[in-house]
Amino acid sequence: MKKVLFTAIALTLSMSVMTSCRDAKDKTEEATEEAAKTMEEVGDDLENAAKDAADAMEKAGEEAKEIGEKALDSIKKAGEETMDAAKKTGEDIKEAAKKAIDSM
Repeated sequence: MKKVLFTAIALTLSMSVMTSCRDAKDKTEEATEEAAKTMEEVGDDLENAAKDAADAMEKAGEEAKEIGEKALDSIKKAGEETMDAAKKTGEDIKEAAKKAIDSM
């Protein structure tokens, strides 16, 4: 009778351990699936962030190029205006010199 009782207790414990192991396995699989899903979402988010950063850098580069072109145009225009003013000043000095020579 004792042997039957011990066997029944042993079988009950064995079944309990098997059930616990099965539950642990199921929970581990579930956690693994959730982790994989989360990693995939993180990967997508990182990819989107990288694309956004690349777009922002491209836009900043284009804006810097435009600013550089405007600055170059301004420098060119200032140089042309300086040359025009220098020519006019040279002509004015030439005329003043002619008048001075003529008045002597």
